[in-house]
Amino acid sequence: MPVREEKRNLNSIPVGSLGVIPLEGCKSLGEKVDNYLVKWRAERESEHKNSLAFSGYQRDSYILKTKVPRFGTGEAKGVILESVRGDDLYILVDVANYSLTYSLCGHENHMSPDDHYQDLKRIIAAVGGKARRITVIMPYLYESRQHKRTTRESLDCALALQELVKMGVDNIITFDAHDPRVQNAIPLNGFETVSPTYQFIKGLLNHVPDLTIDSDHMMVISPDEGGMSRAIYMANVLGLDMGMFYKRRDYTKVVDGRNPIVAHEFLGSDVEGKDMLIIDDMISSGESVLEVAAALKARKAGRIFVAATFGLFTGGLAAFDKAYEEGLIDKVLTTNLIYQMPELLEKPYYISCDMSKYIAYIIDTLNHDSSISDLLNPNDRINSILERYRNKELDCQKNM
Repeated sequence: MPVREEKRNLNSIPVGSLGVIPLEGCKSLGEKVDNYLVKWRAERESEHKNSLAFSGYQRDSYILKTKVPRFGTGEAKGVILESVRGDDLYILVDVANYSLTYSLCGHENHMSPDDHYQDLKRIIAAVGGKARRITVIMPYLYESRQHKRTTRESLDCALALQELVKMGVDNIITFDAHDPRVQNAIPLNGFETVSPTYQFIKGLLNHVPDLTIDSDHMMVISPDEGGMSRAIYMANVLGLDMGMFYKRRDYTKVVDGRNPIVAHEFLGSDVEGKDMLIIDDMISSGESVLEVAAALKARKAGRIFVAATFGLFTGGLAAFDKAYEEGLIDKVLTTNLIYQMPELLEKPYYISCDMSKYIAYIIDTLNHDSSISDLLNPNDRINSILERYRNKELDCQKNM
């Protein structure tokens, strides 16, 4: 099978000079994306690259110098240190990066999602409408868990999307939005929610050499009814059966702001002896996914692999360490779209799925005003890597 071309064949004229602004919490991911863009554009031959339309096309870096200094009270301002007039800007923000701190009246304060979102708005405000186009790449969609109203409560995610649009943002790109229907809040603007299905499959195949990928030996599991479509897609593309759990809750009690889960009830075929791939959009505390893994083991399931786009691990890693030691889980896969604590990267059960090349593809393509529909539909790439795996052509256990 021929190796897929690394860089895309883009012949159209760029929308504007490319500018990438990774906010402080997204610096490492932004630098990886920048490295790909620099490499591809240095290699890409174009008969028009010396024309005015391609001015500044090949550069040593596309990252623009910006900063968000803070005052002693914790207030801040966004500053852009070079011209952005006529640029096609891509602003990357990780609202889940709690590792950053600032001084608040002499006290160390960790940055919350609200702080990161405010910094994003400050940078957009500093642009002052001078850019040709602004695209916000926000992998973990701000307030995406507060996306619907069940009582008299705020609709934070919808409000944030409308606020960004009013500030001049043309497109918002996110990954695995908790509920994609939140885009109904901005129906006339660009909103893409991208799924890292291919990167999960690639990560699993690169690190587990003895998988038998058929419906007799493997199943895809959705840990709740909300993630059904995600699991159905992966099961269909891999040719596997799927099962799901639904949470039976006690609606007579409220514990920590929610109704406690009484049990996880399973719907699906026999799991005995089969490898399980549990797929979800996020691991928060990890409590639910570990309960699902325990329920599958009780039904005599084989190895259990957990894949989630965002590994928040709000309760730390102790529960996952214990589950791994007890043989409850075999591998945990999450992406580098949000902050990864250093100790997580050292865990023997952890597989990090790098999304930087994928984001670079999206930015490169959109800057040329070309369609990204083939990037959003990874069927061909999944089938290609499956064939290479079955033909023993993959170098398993390698770093991605």
